[in-house]
Amino acid sequence: MKPTKISNRNVMFSEPMGDVYDLNIGLILGNQYNYVIDTGLGSGSVMPVIKYLGHDAKPVIIINTHSHYDHIWGNWVFKDNLIIAHAKCRELTDKHWEETINEFSHSIDGKVHKCLPNVTIENSICFPDDGIRIFYSPGHSIDCISIYDEVDKVLYAGDNIGDTEDVIVPYIETDLETFKKLIELYKKFDFNICISGHNKPQKQDIICRMEAALEDCWSRQVCENGMPV
Repeated sequence: MKPTKISNRNVMFSEPMGDVYDLNIGLILGNQYNYVIDTGLGSGSVMPVIKYLGHDAKPVIIINTHSHYDHIWGNWVFKDNLIIAHAKCRELTDKHWEETINEFSHSIDGKVHKCLPNVTIENSICFPDDGIRIFYSPGHSIDCISIYDEVDKVLYAGDNIGDTEDVIVPYIETDLETFKKLIELYKKFDFNICISGHNKPQKQDIICRMEAALEDCWSRQVCENGMPV
């Protein structure tokens, strides 16, 4: 995991995940807490984050953007910390743990143990002393949450952003209407940088570009099939 300073207090750790896209972990250095966004593929993914923090004595809060394996497998390293996720994320992590371990065991980085989120939200939670808002944002999956750093104006969108520059709309497990509502939600945030689970850091225009790509895809489907799909 290579650290890249994104803004005054935001750092993105990245490493290749296959040949097409990267795996990203976010870090916000707050005044009261340090916030780690997602924990990757196991202990190996998060050790560079721990090393980067060094002797910083502030408590660490973990945030899982959603339940997919490449965002949660390092949770156990922080088992004694607050681990925040949507209630559906905890439910899905528990439900699918064994099958994802069996299916994707070749991707494990370091050691992995089951560790569920221990703080769940339904709508949002704020840490006003740090200018951090965590909010429900279903789109890529039903359990997605996003994080907004209002101090540095950085938005963490998890996998609600596509994995590459050529595919900026992600695979949608929810439905088109839910994803359109997500785009309208993101438009309300005044951010300069958007960090996702796999893509490069994006500017604010990523939301309008996603909207246009989504509409283009929808139009082509209607023309080809004669009806929405």
